[in-house]
Amino acid sequence: MIERIWSGKSKLYLLLLPLSWLYGLISGLRQFGYRTGLLRSWRAPLPIVVVGNLTAGGNGKTPVVIWLVENLRQQGIHVGVVSRGYGGKSDSYPLILDHNTTTDIAGDEPVLIFQRTGAPVAVAPDRCSAVNSLLSQHALDVIITDDGLQHYALQRDIELVVVDGIRRFGNGWWLPAGPMRERVGRLGSVNAVITNGGQPEHDEIPMVLKPGEAVNLISGERKSVLALPTIVAMAGIGHPPRFFNTLKELGVITCQEYAFSDHQPYSHELLAPLVSAEQTLLMTEKDAVKCRSFANDNWWYLPVNAELPAADAEALLNLITAKIQQYK
Repeated sequence: MIERIWSGKSKLYLLLLPLSWLYGLISGLRQFGYRTGLLRSWRAPLPIVVVGNLTAGGNGKTPVVIWLVENLRQQGIHVGVVSRGYGGKSDSYPLILDHNTTTDIAGDEPVLIFQRTGAPVAVAPDRCSAVNSLLSQHALDVIITDDGLQHYALQRDIELVVVDGIRRFGNGWWLPAGPMRERVGRLGSVNAVITNGGQPEHDEIPMVLKPGEAVNLISGERKSVLALPTIVAMAGIGHPPRFFNTLKELGVITCQEYAFSDHQPYSHELLAPLVSAEQTLLMTEKDAVKCRSFANDNWWYLPVNAELPAADAEALLNLITAKIQQYK
């Protein structure tokens, strides 16, 4: 239902407009407070790169963060990552991840970033404290925040906005009548707009999520997803149909598809009944980081990697490296 409302296919959004106007008023007052200095913000002693979005729900931010971390580290740059850690409940913050940190504590996206890249990752509702915590333990050149475009207490040097190229901005209204955290005009003040799928508009950077080989959650074995028998697909991400459509584009025929909510907590009791011993349970990498501790040997995940045009990728990386040099 919420997808129909936010997409403009249902007129029920009209009932929610008063709440949206209130949301917009509060959001506007906060932005005004930070712009005028009425609300305090903090500048870190190194560049801060925000990867965020204007809408609620998954747009592909985390693959962009991973892409940035991996490409910057290839240049010898020391990168840290901070995140809110949605879905995690730690006894204390800030929390610096290690190899024993679970998604129950830190949230799925920070654990995914840490396991995929090996970069230092800190989680806290207050991203300023997360940055300080990282700097107390690591010598870093730049910090990337996964989400946090609207977290104005942390000053930033570069803002990158990721847009779902298919859904775009729905009906254009603020939450809860629409999907918007900020209105579309905010794009005029960011450094770059990265469009995940669909048709990018003028000056937007096109991005595709390219699937790799399927990976077994228990053994780590890799093989073509087309070699897996009788696939049952599941996804607990911001927009599960994106994963199912990716499988169709690869030529995968699924016998069943299960969509879970974003940041869905999983258990063996919940997932094991979805497949028989002869079938394959195929999930996203974001789901997999929550399931490894209790997975069966017929559970696999499909990692994806962000791909940008070479010229745009070079321009983004040069923008960040130039900012790093300004701080030295």
